[in-house]
Amino acid sequence: MARIEVPGHDIAGIRADNPGPFTLQGTNSWLVARDPAWLVDPGPELPEHLKALEAEIERRGGLGGIALTHDHADHAQAVAAMRARYPDVRVGAARGPVDERLGESDAFGPLEVIATPGHARDHLAYISDAAALTGDAVLGEGSVFVAPYPGALAAYLEGLERLRAREPAVLCPGHGPLVPDAGRKLQEYIAHRREREARLVTALEAGARSVDELLDAAWADVPDELRFPAAITLEAHLDKLEHEGRLPAGVQRPDLGGISWV
Repeated sequence: MARIEVPGHDIAGIRADNPGPFTLQGTNSWLVARDPAWLVDPGPELPEHLKALEAEIERRGGLGGIALTHDHADHAQAVAAMRARYPDVRVGAARGPVDERLGESDAFGPLEVIATPGHARDHLAYISDAAALTGDAVLGEGSVFVAPYPGALAAYLEGLERLRAREPAVLCPGHGPLVPDAGRKLQEYIAHRREREARLVTALEAGARSVDELLDAAWADVPDELRFPAAITLEAHLDKLEHEGRLPAGVQRPDLGGISWV
């Protein structure tokens, strides 16, 4: 369990003790403002994490609302527990059993919504003053997987551009450390995704067709334990190329085991 300070902003992060290859050091929950505070991503339903959230909420004069970046369990599992503790609090998100359905440019308490689909169809980021709370659209370190659904990768890049246009000073990510140089990180993320596509296109032009060949060519830097997430993103890249009429015939698609990541 760790508390994350955001210098120059009335925001505090509480990191859950759920480390792993997808969650890095753990899921970051963020509390914005005070009297009352607003909670972005309550995270996993772990007793110590809930206790730490409640202590920070009480220090900040109560809870005004809960905003979700997306409904993956590591970000949203604790919603029910927080509703039970704060029954009058409203929950806002892009989908699901929420009190307020949120979308681009909506306001939810002190938060402004930026639509950032790609990692999930329902993914949102939030702006509070000069801070962006980015969920899994941008991590504190490494990159995210983009879910394989039609239009996901193009939508993801458009969302990153919308975030960059707001010129945030700091990023408060869903996993990993605080990002004080927001503009540079967003540019890195956009350039990284473009570079992956360029490597993939080069491999396809050279005759690569199998999943292993394409991963070896475009994701050679990815460790073995992250090869499956890389295959998920590969599928999103292939969808984009197919939509643009740039995918050659005979390309093998990754076997994602029937799992829905959207």
